[in-house]
Amino acid sequence: MPTPSSPPVVEPTEPGSGASPSGQLSHGLKQRHLSMIALGGVIGAGLFVGSGAGIAAAGPAIVLAFAISGLLVMLIMRMLGEMSAARPASGSFSVHAEREIGPWAGLTVGWMFWALLCVGVAAEAIGAAGIMVRWFPGSPSWVWVALFMAFFCATNLAAVKNFGEFEFWFAAVKVLAITAFLVIGVLAICGLLPGTSAPGTSNLTGQGGFFPNGADGLVTGLLASVFAYGGLETVTIAAAESENPRRSVATAVRTAMWRIALFYVGSMAVIVTLVPWNDPEVRSSGPYVAVLDAIGFPAAGQVMNVVVLIALLSAMNANIYGSSRMVFSLVQRGQGPKALAKVHGGVPRLAVLASSAFGFFAVLLSFWWPETIFVWLLNMVGAAVLVVWGFIAVAQLRMRRRLERESPELLTVRMWLFPYLTWVTLAGVVAVLGLMTLDADNRTQLYFTGGLAVVLAVVGLVRQKGAVRSR
Repeated sequence: MPTPSSPPVVEPTEPGSGASPSGQLSHGLKQRHLSMIALGGVIGAGLFVGSGAGIAAAGPAIVLAFAISGLLVMLIMRMLGEMSAARPASGSFSVHAEREIGPWAGLTVGWMFWALLCVGVAAEAIGAAGIMVRWFPGSPSWVWVALFMAFFCATNLAAVKNFGEFEFWFAAVKVLAITAFLVIGVLAICGLLPGTSAPGTSNLTGQGGFFPNGADGLVTGLLASVFAYGGLETVTIAAAESENPRRSVATAVRTAMWRIALFYVGSMAVIVTLVPWNDPEVRSSGPYVAVLDAIGFPAAGQVMNVVVLIALLSAMNANIYGSSRMVFSLVQRGQGPKALAKVHGGVPRLAVLASSAFGFFAVLLSFWWPETIFVWLLNMVGAAVLVVWGFIAVAQLRMRRRLERESPELLTVRMWLFPYLTWVTLAGVVAVLGLMTLDADNRTQLYFTGGLAVVLAVVGLVRQKGAVRSR
């Protein structure tokens, strides 16, 4: 049952109008924005570049690794979609966790996700600046970081439709790029491109076979693939500011399966079929560049640099938006400084500024103490997405039963085979956390993230008990 301090549900004031009463978020995101955010949200720099490390570790078995982790993510998104379609809220899973588990849970998962997104803003800004420095040698990296940060902070301060428009076009470019890659790749596999011959299964079964590095390689690839899916949760946060939150979430979640299968699993299958998994270029230049170079695509490296830059800028934009809405929801529920809950023109501008400032401060830490404090910061959020997924599963177990008793008409999206698949998903999250203990670097991330989660949970419990005593 809801606790006495259950957060308010954020609902549209006038669906389709984009208007909002004073002090509330606007609803300026259109269905086309949400559809493209959901579509492009699965295509990030982690896929274009980070997947190279997974391929180098797992070999052709990376296809299986992405399929397993993709199934886990699909189930998480289905659960999150069920809750968000029933109770749309700008705080998404943080609101659900607070209502179903307790205020301490909402605080823990909300502030952890906020930190994850803000550190992500810093990492993406640094990556984007690195590409610009390669294009303009001699230009200072910090100038590009400051330019990108200021630009996306300004666009998010103006109106939510600005975020939606930028994400719409960023996502369109990413979808076009990955679709073109898949079409070119399939033609090359079939030997239909000029100057190419069908490779058959030589790259899948040669070079050590499908599992060249055995179970250890598969585990490493699985962990790499899990973290490549991060960022999908933002669409449920954005849905609360759309014209029709319930319909928008339902539409986004229902298309998750084919998007994951096509973009991630499909592209991994194309890559390991066309190039040997142990080709040094797969890791050094990135798997997509390696494939395009192998089939003689002109200027493959520069083309992919443009695509990766767009992916990084898209992630920056989405993370500034998502972090600002998460912190807005937290402080609105009494879980942070009240000043950040102020809304101007339908936008929580102080929350946007605070999130952008933290991200920029993290960038400065990377310049000042790159081997110490910045690394600690990265480690603290390294496994945060798994903590978020765990809370989502527990909250959905509780919320589904309550909705079935009280408001079954709100269950427009339903988790498959409830509660069995929810328990399977929760076990999968725990299993991935367990697998992280097998590697020293992952183990460090696990310990730092666990420490942050414990600190936040303790703070949340203390605040929760204090609120009970003051009644």
